[in-house]
Amino acid sequence: MTPSPLGSAELLQLKRWNTPTIYNGWEQITRRDPAADGFNPEATHDFMPAFGPMVGHAVTLVIEPSNPTHRQSLPHAWDDYRRSLAAVPGPKIVCVQDLDKPRVVGSFWGEVNASVHRALGCVGTIVDGAIRDVDEMTGVGFKALARRLCVGHAHVQPVRWGCPVEVFGRTVHPGDLIHADKHGFLVITAEEAAQVLEAALFMDANECRTVIPAARDSAGQDTEAILAALSDASGRFATAARTRFGRRGEWDTAPGQGAPTDRPASGGSR
Repeated sequence: MTPSPLGSAELLQLKRWNTPTIYNGWEQITRRDPAADGFNPEATHDFMPAFGPMVGHAVTLVIEPSNPTHRQSLPHAWDDYRRSLAAVPGPKIVCVQDLDKPRVVGSFWGEVNASVHRALGCVGTIVDGAIRDVDEMTGVGFKALARRLCVGHAHVQPVRWGCPVEVFGRTVHPGDLIHADKHGFLVITAEEAAQVLEAALFMDANECRTVIPAARDSAGQDTEAILAALSDASGRFATAARTRFGRRGEWDTAPGQGAPTDRPASGGSR
């Protein structure tokens, strides 16, 4: 595991912003393809949207609730898993691959497991399967992004942990920085994490100085004046992004700028 270099203060600042805002900064500093990497390509459901974003380092787990043989072959799995989990500093987000996918047979998560993981420094989970006891999990303060709800736990127990997992079509490695909310989640490598907050703040301020006021202040103007103001604002937005990062941003309409293969070596890759 290679955790991100961010301290608690930076993690709290990241939590102030929604995941799309963090993505806008991340795409400026990553070496990866912002159209294909980093975020979940499959739909997630945030069962606690009122909690807002969650931010933490990934701890990973594989489960297979339909398979009763794990209880015989891995009799010490619960104790070993919890001990391994406790050894990792928080805040932690438990990223769970459910081998029963696309079926949903049982849930790893409920009131008790949410309480246990909260006590061990976990703030929430992203599970490519189900949760149950959703009201009780909410009361515990444990956020969950999952595919659906279910009734039972079936034969669930830890099968593997501390390994790469795939959740909602995205590979997550132990120690990756996760930013997640009702929109989905973003997986940020340790190399990217050092720059992502500054980049996100810059890009948000860039929008607030250019395209947002141009659109907001256009009320009552004629169409040509609105279009001219928007074009000018987009140009200023693009110039600021290119000057700071050497690549295009969302509102940069010029062709051939900042394709992923042209990106400078300022972010992480696998």
